[in-house]
Amino acid sequence: MTETPRHSVSVAGIVVNEEGKVLVIRRRDNNRWEPPGGVLELDETFEHGVRREVHEETGLSVRVERLTGVYKNLTRGIVALVFRCTPEAGNTTTTDEAREVRWMSVDEVREVMAPAYAVRVTDAFDDTTRTRAHDGVALVSEDRA
Repeated sequence: MTETPRHSVSVAGIVVNEEGKVLVIRRRDNNRWEPPGGVLELDETFEHGVRREVHEETGLSVRVERLTGVYKNLTRGIVALVFRCTPEAGNTTTTDEAREVRWMSVDEVREVMAPAYAVRVTDAFDDTTRTRAHDGVALVSEDRA
């Protein structure tokens, strides 16, 4: 009998301030710019996981507004649920997970993030919820077998 593949579920927050800038982190483990987020814990809701991850990585408390996309890393078997958020309280700070924390314009995000992560930010500015697949860096065709 073949074992069923397992997936990991993660959450991320696209935090947008009043000026339309997005909160991003430069990760300590791989030095890449990404939206704050991480693995969803077994005993938490999606929204609680987003709030926890954003706070752990940036020091900022947020209000979760809505789901903006579901993304699958085909290479690593990670399914990410991404939510648009607004800042509520606190000041941004570097953390054990974030080497840098910065507010960026969408254009800046497109310049510094891998396409698989930049699209999560741009999708958060649409009114629809997206589903996309990627290889960890680039988007792949939706009809890939």
